[in-house]
Amino acid sequence: MQKLAVYRYFIELSYLGKNYCGWQIQSNANTVQAELNRALSLILREEILTLGAGRTDTGVHASYFIAHFDSKQEISLSSSKGLVYKLNEVLPYDIAAANIFAVKSEAHARFSALSRTYRYYISQKKNPFTKDTSWIFKVDLDIDLMQKASTILLSYTDFTSFSKVGSNVKTNNCKVTHAQWQAERGSLIFTIQADRFLRDMVRAIVGTLVDVGRGKISLNDFIDIIDRKDRGLAGTSAPAAGLFLMDIEYPDEIFR
Repeated sequence: MQKLAVYRYFIELSYLGKNYCGWQIQSNANTVQAELNRALSLILREEILTLGAGRTDTGVHASYFIAHFDSKQEISLSSSKGLVYKLNEVLPYDIAAANIFAVKSEAHARFSALSRTYRYYISQKKNPFTKDTSWIFKVDLDIDLMQKASTILLSYTDFTSFSKVGSNVKTNNCKVTHAQWQAERGSLIFTIQADRFLRDMVRAIVGTLVDVGRGKISLNDFIDIIDRKDRGLAGTSAPAAGLFLMDIEYPDEIFR
């Protein structure tokens, strides 16, 4: 019997994480993955199971997210636009599909990624429009000192001190290639790029960098925290509301 062809696609989307227990499907919890599977299955009239580029935690947002899925149907470039339109009619208001494009069968939303970029937003004054998308933190912070500490991250690969305790991963090594703070209209924005991230890593780093910025710990203390590979020594994780996954890089050769 001839095997039916299966086609693989990447779907680009964005979502506000406030109302979701993260990306990944969980029993008795509302997740982005569950909503996307439901919508795609309804429109394509076949069971669709998506796999995401990463596992964003409860309350974390994504301004750019990639998932892949397999379908028995060949979706052309012209028909993909119609599919995106239908998806956005079915998906909740806080999840938006932007594009669907064909990839090679071996392409994987998570394992094919070369790098990921996150941004963390801190509001330094009350702002009703950023309540759900930033950390409201009114204490004065030394952004220059925080930047010096951020640069130190580029010299390390083992980030055990910023990893969620009990995470089931083979290695805590990550290659951070960019870490920078900028001030913008009453907000502080931290951008970090790496080949991979550990669970809770960005929020733990931000919480510890804020301790540097408020003078609670020194630059030498920050170095010591990384060197000792002990999560208990690092700062409290920053709130989920301020964190956005905002870019994922893939090699050109996986696209059809």
